[in-house]
Amino acid sequence: MPEDNVIYIGNKPVMSYVLAVVTQFNNGFDDVVIKARGRAISRAVDTAEVVKNKFMPNVEIRDIQIGTETIEGEGGDKANVSSMEITMKTKA
Repeated sequence: MPEDNVIYIGNKPVMSYVLAVVTQFNNGFDDVVIKARGRAISRAVDTAEVVKNKFMPNVEIRDIQIGTETIEGEGGDKANVSSMEITMKTKA
């Protein structure tokens, strides 16, 4: 199943991700999921807030899921990394 409505947050400026979220809503999606891990979590929260407060007041944050993922580094060492998913949906 393709995840066309998922935005993965990385190191780009927040406005790049805001544009991606707004574009997904304008393409007809009723909900968009913002996913981030580690230090990008704060950028994901900023993205959701800017979309909701500045660009699309008819969108609400429907669900927030947090968790920890264990990733394996190059040397075989394992590290726990926080993860977050923010689900945004158009208001009915």
